[in-house]
Amino acid sequence: MRLSSSLKLRHLEVFVEVARKMSVTQAAGALGMTQPAVTRALRELEEVCGKPLVEKHGRGIRLSGYGELFRDHAGRSLALARDGVALLRGLDEADGPLVAIGALPTVAADLVPDTLAQLRGGGAPGRFMVMSGGNQYLIDQLRRGGLDVVVGRMPAPEAMAGVEFDPLYRERVAVVVARDHPLAGAVHVPPSAFEDYPVLMPSEGSIIRPMVERMFLEQGLALPRFPIETVSATFGRRFVLAHQAIWIISHGVVRPELEAGSMAALPLNTDSTLGPVGLCVRREHQLSAAAQRFCAALRRACTALELV
Repeated sequence: MRLSSSLKLRHLEVFVEVARKMSVTQAAGALGMTQPAVTRALRELEEVCGKPLVEKHGRGIRLSGYGELFRDHAGRSLALARDGVALLRGLDEADGPLVAIGALPTVAADLVPDTLAQLRGGGAPGRFMVMSGGNQYLIDQLRRGGLDVVVGRMPAPEAMAGVEFDPLYRERVAVVVARDHPLAGAVHVPPSAFEDYPVLMPSEGSIIRPMVERMFLEQGLALPRFPIETVSATFGRRFVLAHQAIWIISHGVVRPELEAGSMAALPLNTDSTLGPVGLCVRREHQLSAAAQRFCAALRRACTALELV
């Protein structure tokens, strides 16, 4: 029997949504289907695959080991089909298909907004949606077709399945304070500083957290005992400017404040935190013309800022 006679696109749509929600009821609501119809589609897909894809877990469900193996393949297949439909539909639209961009905090402060403003000012057609968040979440959305491109630090190797990385420039971590902070302008940073003042650090699981921990170790500094862990640029700016905090964050997040003089970098050697920033795309994904224009404009912006 041919696979096409038994495997339908709705099977993949149902499975991907169930895997995302971990709930048949919620998946049914999101897809506009009845719960029995979702359950039936799952059972039909399991018959096609010859393996159980979901299993009971407490009062709910979870993916089986086979389901975990199948999830990325199903998501990427569904994303490719959506890409093709969006591309063809976009040929008849003056402004083209929507370009969904994932922006990590390191580029969300100025690089991505300035690039989109430049495109808009130049009259280039295109509809854009920007989503910010943590690296793992954005890469997962990219892999499943919810995003066309993610801009930010290079993901960990284990997160790169089905994803290609195109480097744009290299960036280091910055350790900053408000311009009126007692340590602003200091020649050296006393070890007690990280106990005397509130400290904001990248959260556990963020790409730069291991780099920050290694930096402290290399310089013989003790990690702050009670840091506030965050990758929120909005929270970080407010807290640093209002509460004499020390902020350890990617340089790109605070570049506008450093250039404007509202924040100052502390004299710590952060060379060991240097790492690549670039574009992540799905390996099989053909970017639309508008998405390609965005990527090209982003590269020009990096060159203009002398980041490359």
